[in-house]
Amino acid sequence: MAQKFGNGRWVREGFLNNRVPGLVTGRIYLAGIEWVDLCLAGDFKGEIAGCAIRLRNSRYEDDGMAEQVLADFEVPQVGTVSLISFDPHPLLQPHPYIEWFSDRKNHYRIELQVGDAWVVTPEEAAGLDAESQRIRDSLGASRRAGGAEDETDWV
Repeated sequence: MAQKFGNGRWVREGFLNNRVPGLVTGRIYLAGIEWVDLCLAGDFKGEIAGCAIRLRNSRYEDDGMAEQVLADFEVPQVGTVSLISFDPHPLLQPHPYIEWFSDRKNHYRIELQVGDAWVVTPEEAAGLDAESQRIRDSLGASRRAGGAEDETDWV
């Protein structure tokens, strides 16, 4: 079952950058954890493919339960995009949808309200590139090594 971060309430803000094909980097602020760097293999889908996005959750709650529930959350996050889109399903109202699997095979999903995430301007995206490069430099080696996708846990 996917971790949904208190139905999205525990996600405060952040950014995700897909301006490097095949790679999504970013930072997300979570209640009980604070800032988390992400480095995910894959791409955004639809109209946001190849873009950088920001998010600010209008329903954010700094709930004391978050720290307990998210105690095993891997920091930083290295994994694979499942789906990142502003229009995840043809039968649902378009909304920001962020879903990935960590290299430890944990499943994470963030669904936000319409308007809680947006594509940044080219100037703002260029400003995010330095932070994205820092994350790639820091976590990219884990990503290039193949992570748990290519490993077995045989003992």
